[in-house]
Amino acid sequence: MRHSFICQKKQAILLVIDEQAGLAPVITDFAVVVENTSKLLKAASLLDIPFIFTEQNPSKLGRTSPELKSFIRSTNMYEKMHFSACVEPGFIHMLAEYQRPQIVVTGTESHVCVLQTSLDLIAAGYQVFVVEDAIASRNKQHKALAIKQLSAAGAIVTCAESVLFQWLEKAGTTQFRTVLQLIK
Repeated sequence: MRHSFICQKKQAILLVIDEQAGLAPVITDFAVVVENTSKLLKAASLLDIPFIFTEQNPSKLGRTSPELKSFIRSTNMYEKMHFSACVEPGFIHMLAEYQRPQIVVTGTESHVCVLQTSLDLIAAGYQVFVVEDAIASRNKQHKALAIKQLSAAGAIVTCAESVLFQWLEKAGTTQFRTVLQLIK
């Protein structure tokens, strides 16, 4: 039995919230968020972990950052107008179909869409892993406040590299060697 704070590849879904090109100029550390999200997406692809993208009002904020577009399929993109994806009709039902209790969250903005979606996921009974080095806001203080609130609400605040190693579970495998190249 693994500790409940360990993110397990057979239990996890990766949720990429609103990493949209239109937000890039105003979000502090946007490039770092996209880079770390890309690492998680590559590993998730290798390890058969499902991933879902959201886009907040894409007609105004643009589409997902070009660096991440190759991961998008018609079945894993969810456009939204609510700040919390969980309030959108059918979103929670779609997540439930995966039958995976752990949601790994990346995205923007930390204090708006990431915060509200994560809080609603917790309320819906999911275990939420917020990847601190893969979320951002326009203001670093707003991100820090969101992290405090999420931690107090029961989210597990982690980093991309921790998630990657938790998903891998052990060294010496072909998957380990492939993922290791992502972090070198």
